[in-house]
Amino acid sequence: MSFQTPIPIKKALEEISGNRYVLPAIQREFVWEDEQICSLFDSLMQGFPIGSLLFWKLDEKTAKEFQFFGFVLDYHERKNPHCPRLGSLPIGPVTAILDGQQRLTALNIGLRGSLARRQRYGRWTSDWAFPEKRLYLNLDHDPDIDGDRAEKRYRFRFLTDDQARDASWFRVAKIFHIGKSYDVFDHIPDGVEDRKLAHRLLHELHETVHDKCVISFYEEETRDIEKVLEIFTRTNRGGTPLSYSDMLLSTATAQWKKLDARKEIHDLVDQLKQMDFGLQQDFVLKAGLMLADVDSVAFKVGNFSKPNMEKIENDWPAVKQTILKTVELVKSFGFSLQTLSSQSPLLPIAYWLHRCGPVSDQDRDSIRRWLIRSIVKAGIWGSGLDTLLTALRQVIRRSEGEFPVEQIERDMSARGKTLEFNDEEIEKISECEYHRAFGILTLLFNFVDVKHNQFHIDHIFPWARFHRSNLRKLGIDEDVIEDMQHKRNCLPNLQLLEGSANESKHAMLPSDWLACKFHDSDRENYARLHMLGNCGSDMQDFPDFYEARRGRLVKKLREILNTRQQN
Repeated sequence: MSFQTPIPIKKALEEISGNRYVLPAIQREFVWEDEQICSLFDSLMQGFPIGSLLFWKLDEKTAKEFQFFGFVLDYHERKNPHCPRLGSLPIGPVTAILDGQQRLTALNIGLRGSLARRQRYGRWTSDWAFPEKRLYLNLDHDPDIDGDRAEKRYRFRFLTDDQARDASWFRVAKIFHIGKSYDVFDHIPDGVEDRKLAHRLLHELHETVHDKCVISFYEEETRDIEKVLEIFTRTNRGGTPLSYSDMLLSTATAQWKKLDARKEIHDLVDQLKQMDFGLQQDFVLKAGLMLADVDSVAFKVGNFSKPNMEKIENDWPAVKQTILKTVELVKSFGFSLQTLSSQSPLLPIAYWLHRCGPVSDQDRDSIRRWLIRSIVKAGIWGSGLDTLLTALRQVIRRSEGEFPVEQIERDMSARGKTLEFNDEEIEKISECEYHRAFGILTLLFNFVDVKHNQFHIDHIFPWARFHRSNLRKLGIDEDVIEDMQHKRNCLPNLQLLEGSANESKHAMLPSDWLACKFHDSDRENYARLHMLGNCGSDMQDFPDFYEARRGRLVKKLREILNTRQQN
């Protein structure tokens, strides 16, 4: 490995454009955030070093032995999030990037491409939720105004075309195509207030991109993939952390022979996103170990050996279908990834589906009840997870036919993971908060058809009615207000309500809503089924309603959760 003569940014991006700089299959995806890209450009403009990169130089013959990917140019979180797979390479040697992918991709996007990330609260399926943005530099901001060189001094921002209509914003990509630095004056937008300042900023940007040799790098020429994997692992410990699953995916990618592990796993993750159940690659990799009967499901490099990777690759079509079936089954219970507090119990379910299936009505009920109780019970999927998963796999392997819930729970109990509940636990569950309530509500009110209808968790006394100013107007004491505001989001004030009904309910008090929606007999039946009791007619009735319904919920929970009596 030797240090090479540094090169300008423009030279590096030209090599990327011509596919002479490529990414080996062991590399991960682009993961930097917008602000990290802006910070990189600011550091370069200030003259700060951005660290040395590590290149892997391969001759034309050796390069044909490996799979390579191109750099992301126009990143779109939904449509184009992955590095493009390259087919034929240019004639001659190529250089694979072992360390520096994120920095080079950031430069490539900022100077040649665009970003489109999902806006907050935007729907995954909506095009408008992914506005296309490009990197801009503010030409009206003087970097010398702020004297602290440790902070960002240049105003780089990712903006849409509409957001950048102001003349002060200059699209950074334009500088890439300006040949000589003295030509930048002709590209200052009309309407810029201080043209002298703008000229200085564009001149600095042009020099940074075209002239300064800021890309420093070492070069490795080995043909040994094992050595390359070791170098890759050691050098990718800084910057944006390389997650363990990133490293393991890289290892799998290097060892699968017939299939492209990177593409297969990313395609499955994307498919799960389309199902609104965004399990990530770490879950998929763990499921691969589980379903392919690899001896240990622990996330260790040793478990991603060539023989184990061969097992997973050979079983991959079945593994992929099982993961999709598992998600479909859990979704049919009404769960989303947000209402499922742990993903780990999906793995024993998947293993049973992989070996046994199909699912009978009895199996569905057994799996649903076991899943809910295992995520409601504290501490089940925490410490000792890999040992527990391996043990449950053995239990399922010994069984035949129906989901072996009794044997599973017996083994869990022997390992200190009992699914029985004592009185203290029941009391805590009866006042669990919104984010943990869905599974418990489906157990309490199992007549609700969450399989065929979309149900929301509804606040019986509406959330909006608990604003402090509103409660003060009713003459409620401050200490009572504090208590009410806490309890509004707890189980006794929550119910499962069909989506359309919940949207029409708005901020109506429960007594008014019941009177509006149901006739007398239907109203009484609904209140009985949902254990509402006397809802009262105003907010002052909430504390009594809460305690009365909590008492009814505790009694029902004791019946359905195998309560263990305390001494």
